[in-house]
Amino acid sequence: MAVQEKHRFDERSLERFMATEIEGFVPPVTVEQFKGGQSNPTYRLTDGAGRRYVLRRKPPGKLLPSAHAVDREFRVISALNKTDVPTPRAYALCEDEAVVGTAFYVMEYCDGRVLWDPLLPELPREARAAIHYAKVETLARLHAVDYVALGLADFGRPGSYVARQISRWGKQYKASETERIEAMDRLLDWLPAHLPANDETVLVHGDYRLDNMVFHPTEPRVLGIIDWEISTLGDPLAELSYLCMLWRTPKDWGGLLGHDLSALGLPAEHEMVERYCALAERGLPEPALWEFYMAYNLFRVSCIRQGVYARALDGTASNVRAAESGKLVRPAADLAWSIVTSMDGATP
Repeated sequence: MAVQEKHRFDERSLERFMATEIEGFVPPVTVEQFKGGQSNPTYRLTDGAGRRYVLRRKPPGKLLPSAHAVDREFRVISALNKTDVPTPRAYALCEDEAVVGTAFYVMEYCDGRVLWDPLLPELPREARAAIHYAKVETLARLHAVDYVALGLADFGRPGSYVARQISRWGKQYKASETERIEAMDRLLDWLPAHLPANDETVLVHGDYRLDNMVFHPTEPRVLGIIDWEISTLGDPLAELSYLCMLWRTPKDWGGLLGHDLSALGLPAEHEMVERYCALAERGLPEPALWEFYMAYNLFRVSCIRQGVYARALDGTASNVRAAESGKLVRPAADLAWSIVTSMDGATP
């Protein structure tokens, strides 16, 4: 789409930066904005030779602490460019706000498919399972990388990932809270008191889902994982369960719950878990542990949606649908708490 008024910047200033920092760039630059990208405004750039790039920048306005970390995105993408994990090529980072108004980076434009609907209605039935399995297979490759060898040993703190995530997102939720939600208050108390004993550490994407991947135009193959803003060192089961949360959320949220998966040619939740565990050469998670992760992820999603909604209210959100996020904060929290109360030993 055309660039939104609130996200416009000096295109000639960007052009001068790219001419200096990116080999092969040919002025002038043409700028369009992607409709997605709720957190960091994202743009497609086309140079005078027809070569395309993607620019990701911090949004304007007041920002939550530690959010919108485009420098972290650039760092992790640059490191993963050296591995078999599919990522766009990182070109240049600019932390000088004088250039376009906020910090930004430029990366490769992956010319492929972004599949928004997990039902994959645009594909024939027999082609759908392969797309979902490609997601989980690519995730296993990400979790297998040697992050120390990539120079990312300090990209996060090893261990206690879930505890730190609950604390971080809980604080951000409270900073952007617009109404009291009883289920959220209960989760804020219950989750830290029932942390899992396992404490593995891998490199995690942080928001690993279908529409944060660019697929090959015709093959069930991921060309690039995008939107690395909240990547860090973390827990592999936390990320796997986030991916599989799709199977627990209802149709009207865009989830798979309530659909006839077999008739649609889609894998079941347990098949996704089994495929990942086989590739990662690990045992299947215990049922109670898996349910904890599901509740944790729904809580985390509620926190993220609340932040997006708060930015919509103050006019800084970059996605035109950001205001709709507020409608799902309470239902996601309620679903998380229902999982908690269904677990053995849980007390409302």
